[in-house]
Amino acid sequence: MIVMLQSFNALAQTDAIAQVKETIKAGSAKELSKYLNQAIDVTIDGNVQSYSKTQAEFVFRDFFKQNPPSEFNIIHQGSSKGGQPFAIGQYKSGNDVYRVFMKLKSANGQQLVHEISFVKE
Repeated sequence: MIVMLQSFNALAQTDAIAQVKETIKAGSAKELSKYLNQAIDVTIDGNVQSYSKTQAEFVFRDFFKQNPPSEFNIIHQGSSKGGQPFAIGQYKSGNDVYRVFMKLKSANGQQLVHEISFVKE
C-alpha cells in the first residue's frame, strides 16, 4: 500500500512538471498561472520578487513577450530530501538561453509551482 502511494505521488509530480513544461514551451502565461501557488517567488535574471498568482501571470506574460520561447526542455527532475519536487530546464529564446529552476509544493491536493527562476546562461 505504501509503495502504491509513493508511486502515485511520483506520478503526480511528474505529471505536474510535464504540464508546466508544456505551458512554458508554448509561452502561455495564462496557462502557466493554472499551475502556480497562490504566492510564488519569481527570479528573472537575478531579480527576486514574491508575487501573488495574478501578479506572476503578468510578469510571465511580459517575459514571454520579450523572450518568446523557441525551445524548452526539462534537463533534470527529482525531489529534495524532504520530498519536495523540483525540475531544472533550459529555455531558449532567439540567441538567449536561460536556466530554469522550479520547486513545487502540494496545495489542495495538487502539485503547484511555488518558486521559479529564469537565469540567463
